[in-house]
Amino acid sequence: MKSASIKLYTLITRASLLVFLLCTISCSTKREVSLASPDENLNLLFSINKKGEMYYQLEGFKTQLIKPSKLGFLLKNDDSFSHSFKIVKTERSHKDEIWEPVWGENNKIRDNFKQLLVKLENTNGKTMNIYFKLYNDGLGFRCEIPKQNGIDEIVVMNELTEFNFANDATAWSIPANYESYEMLYRTSNLSDVKDANTPLTLRTRSGIHMSIHEANLTNYAGMTLKQTKGTSFSCNLVPWPDGAKVKAKKTLVSPWRTITVTQNAAQLIESNLILNLNEPCKLEEISWIQPMKYIGIWWGMHLGVETWTMGPKHGATTANMFKYIDFAAENNIQAVLAEGWNTGWENWGKPKAFDQVTPYADYDFDKIVAYANKRGIELIGHHETGGDIFFYEQQMEKAMKKLHDAGIRSLKTGYAGPIPQGYFHHSQRMVQHYRKVLETAAKYKLMVNAHEPIKATGIRRTYPNMMAREGARGMEWNGWSEGNPPEHHVMLPFTRCLGGPLDYTPGIFDILYQNRKEYTKWNSNDNGNSRVNTTLAKQLALWICLYSPVQMASDMIENYEGQPAFQFFRNLPSEWDTSKVLAAEIGDYYAVARKNGNNWYIGAMTDEKSRTLSLDLSFLETGKQYKTTLYSDNNQTSLDKNPTAISISSTEVNSDTVLRIKMAAGGGQAIELIEIN
Repeated sequence: MKSASIKLYTLITRASLLVFLLCTISCSTKREVSLASPDENLNLLFSINKKGEMYYQLEGFKTQLIKPSKLGFLLKNDDSFSHSFKIVKTERSHKDEIWEPVWGENNKIRDNFKQLLVKLENTNGKTMNIYFKLYNDGLGFRCEIPKQNGIDEIVVMNELTEFNFANDATAWSIPANYESYEMLYRTSNLSDVKDANTPLTLRTRSGIHMSIHEANLTNYAGMTLKQTKGTSFSCNLVPWPDGAKVKAKKTLVSPWRTITVTQNAAQLIESNLILNLNEPCKLEEISWIQPMKYIGIWWGMHLGVETWTMGPKHGATTANMFKYIDFAAENNIQAVLAEGWNTGWENWGKPKAFDQVTPYADYDFDKIVAYANKRGIELIGHHETGGDIFFYEQQMEKAMKKLHDAGIRSLKTGYAGPIPQGYFHHSQRMVQHYRKVLETAAKYKLMVNAHEPIKATGIRRTYPNMMAREGARGMEWNGWSEGNPPEHHVMLPFTRCLGGPLDYTPGIFDILYQNRKEYTKWNSNDNGNSRVNTTLAKQLALWICLYSPVQMASDMIENYEGQPAFQFFRNLPSEWDTSKVLAAEIGDYYAVARKNGNNWYIGAMTDEKSRTLSLDLSFLETGKQYKTTLYSDNNQTSLDKNPTAISISSTEVNSDTVLRIKMAAGGGQAIELIEIN
């Protein structure tokens, strides 16, 4: 019996070994693996060709969206991370949970995805991991070079990621630029786009909407897109001065490359793909982070009636700040910004120009802080760097500590100027700088509103003190150029704003500058034809439509005095519980509703065409009545001749109401819905 048992054990062991070997051979020779989204409407296929090159492709709603597109890296003097790979292991997982952001358009966000981790090894023994997360509304993927023998420094000369679209489409984009995002969006065929910054947004001929962007841009270069042929694009990273794209020690992980996929334009805006692909909040204490409304000494400089520098027209004076603080206190506005408060503006363009600590002689910092405290108003600090990050990094701690010691908890930063030593604004070095600013700001409990920033990629989830940023052609362009055209505003929600909150600074009431009086031309773009290309009602709507947790009423305060329409901003909350897109067509129109407590606020806007929209209010609580105040264009409203004509009316609505709103060319409508007890 003992002999028989030994023979049986031997047979079982050999069989087990055979199964193991077969599994090993199967895994090592497997050349493709697939992944479906939770609702199975999206399908990913990862494959390795005979050369060991890596590809992914994406199908959505029974249509091929992305044809086989390459992955991998070319390192300095090393091309082994681009070919000769085999799949050695795959791991799958599924997550479905609800998380709560510190602030945002919604107070609850669902994170529901299936993940595929593909572990790879090439014939040289080099290893690489690729992570795929497939959501119901899109795909995120990132590549990782883990620690391995013989590699202490990783220098990426080219990331090989491709986006080979299956078919031509309508695209909305701005050209690839290593320094700025402040350009008008263009509408074209995808095949006519030679290069682009991200987000790149498109609509296929079957009506599927897509957006290409990146999430969690950390210690890496910003990604632009470059057309290779037809509707195929490659990843083009912003370089260091020496031509390298990314530099890392021992290990490397890319940002998530994102492809948002939805069946209509509204769902594109409501997607949380970018936020979900960022890490949870890293800050332990967050009670000091609070959204707010603000005004400031700012627009007068862009109009040329005030200056940033000392002199007879200096804007940021003690007396002027007192007026703005008083106005904020009397109009339910939480904070006041002052640009041009500190010395150095007269040295713009010179090395070490800006002193972010020392105020001008006519700006009594301590006296202003004391007066703001007395009136219960917050102050917003301002640090302009002129692009000189090296000098700013030397004095950043001291400058932020000054604000913190004064009880200031909000900071606007600026980088209007070239970065020294040949660095680009969107390079890895600058990504590192922006993160250093954010982390230092968190140390001193400062919320950040960055202008001339790196693109928004959802970092606000991880560092919720990253409140808003510019990164678009904003309101200031209307002060000294031909201005932003009406369609610009109905492109931004579907393009730039997909990355994150935008500090567009709406709220100009003197649209034709009839109150400007004498001004000094200071910008070469000023050809004497400057104005704001909206109606007054659209300016109100922008406060709702272009989301920011720090929302500015940007005009000079004298233009708000005696204006009934300013009541909308007085009443406007700065925090939201829920947001719902009511109507959307890229470049044509946009309407969104946002809830605070039991009340709702709606913003709607159109392009250069007059338009009537029917808004279904079934999202309101059933059985409740709402007193509704409408700020709307009227029959006298004309974009060219009478843009400030506005009607303010009231009615009652409920969840059965379909509200028809009329908008003039370049116009809009802002609506307040207050629940009736």
